[in-house]
Amino acid sequence: MNGMSTTQTPDDASNTIKDPDTWTTGDEPATGAQLSYLKTLTTEAKEEFDADAPITKADASKRIEELRAGNSRVQEKE
Repeated sequence: MNGMSTTQTPDDASNTIKDPDTWTTGDEPATGAQLSYLKTLTTEAKEEFDADAPITKADASKRIEELRAGNSRVQEKE
C-alpha cells in the first residue's frame, strides 16, 4: 500500500465535481447509463426523449442535472 487513502472526505469531494464543458471525453457519445437515466428522468418529467438523437457525454450530464433540479423525487433523496 502506498499510504494514500481511498476514502474520500468532504474536503476532497470538490475535486470530483467537474464542469462537463471541460471533460476530455465530453465530446464522446453519451454512455448507456446516461441514456437510461435521461429516459427515466424525462419520463418522470412528462417530457419527450429521443433515444436516437445524438448526444454527447457532456450534454447528457448537463441535461440530467437540469432534470434532477426539477424532479421532487430526486431532490427528496439528496
